[in-house]
Amino acid sequence: MGKREMRMNRLVEVINSRGYIPIKEIAKMLHVSEMTVRRDLASVEKSGLIKNVNGVLISNPGACAQIQEREYDLLNETQVQNEVKSLIGRFAASMIEPHDCVILDTGTTTEQIARHIPSDLEFEALCFTRNTLELLCHNPNVNIALAGGYYYPRTQLFASEEGVNFIRSIRANKLFISAAGVHEDLGISCANNYEVPIKRAILQSAKQHILVADSSKFGVVRSAYFCDLTDIDIVITDSGLAPEWKSILLERGVTLYQV
Repeated sequence: MGKREMRMNRLVEVINSRGYIPIKEIAKMLHVSEMTVRRDLASVEKSGLIKNVNGVLISNPGACAQIQEREYDLLNETQVQNEVKSLIGRFAASMIEPHDCVILDTGTTTEQIARHIPSDLEFEALCFTRNTLELLCHNPNVNIALAGGYYYPRTQLFASEEGVNFIRSIRANKLFISAAGVHEDLGISCANNYEVPIKRAILQSAKQHILVADSSKFGVVRSAYFCDLTDIDIVITDSGLAPEWKSILLERGVTLYQV
C-alpha cells in the first residue's frame, strides 16, 4: 500500500472515530497541506464514506472500507496471494461440469481456474483476456469463444463495444467473475472503468454468478462499481474471510465456500 493510500485510509479512520473534523485540523494531524487533504478527499468522497460540508469532514456511519486507488497491473497481482488464488481457482474449476458453457472474467484468480481445468473435460468457454486464452488453448477439449477489442496490457484484457455485443449474444451456465473490491453497502467494484461494460454484460449472459475473490478484497472499495452483492449467487474465497462477512453473505442469500 502506497503513502497516499495509507494517508486516505488514516483520514477515514480518524473521521469515523471522531464523527467530524475540520480540514485544517486533519491536515495538521497528517502533516500535509490542506490542498493535499482536499485532493485525497476527492477520491474518498466517491466511496460515500465521508462528506465535506463547508470545510468540515463528516463521517458516514455504516460505511466501513479501505480506499484503494493504486493502478492495477496483472503481472504484479500475480505475486499477491498467489497460493490462496490457486486454491480458489482449483475449487472453482471443480464446479465446471461436462458440456457446461462458462464465462471466465479478467484477473489472476480466474486465470487460476483455467489453469486447473482437467484436460479431458469437454466444455465451452467465453473469455476476453490474453492470459486466460493462452491457458485454454492448451486444452484440447474446450471450444473457445473470444470477445475481442482494444488490448489493455496491464489487465491483458480485450475490450470494445463490439466485444460487449458479442458477449450479449452468448448464454452460459456459469460465470466466474472477479472483483477488486467487495463492500456491504457500496457493492462490488473493479479497478478500471473500461471493465464495467464487460462485467455487466457477462452478468446478463450467465445463469449462475460465481464471485472468486481472496479475502483481502472484502471491505475494500474501488472506483469502478459494476454490481451489488445480491447479484451474486456463490462466493468462493479463502479461510481468512472475517466472521462478519459470513453473516453478511448469509443475510444476502449468497452461498459461501472457503478453501
